[in-house]
Amino acid sequence: MDAANARQAMREIALDIEEGADIVMVKPALAFMDIIRQARDRFDCPIAAYNVSGEYMMLNTASQAGLLDLRQAMLEILCGFKRAGADIILTYFAKEAAGMLGR
Repeated sequence: MDAANARQAMREIALDIEEGADIVMVKPALAFMDIIRQARDRFDCPIAAYNVSGEYMMLNTASQAGLLDLRQAMLEILCGFKRAGADIILTYFAKEAAGMLGR
């Protein structure tokens, strides 16, 4: 799939749903938040955002370099996935986020 072509992504999602997909997973989630939003607006099924390992490492590396506050950036990104329309968020930050949110 052409990563720059959102219309193609919507066609692929529609085909997946027609073939019986129960959940649509968008991966990598951070680079495709627009696709999460479009999928949420167009399809009536659970949308999963997969925050891949490269995105996790990017934040950790930037934090180690003193470029950002890891906890704040993590929460902003996870909240962004939710705002974009994700029903499910898969992330390497799951344990830390759950602890911060008291769950």
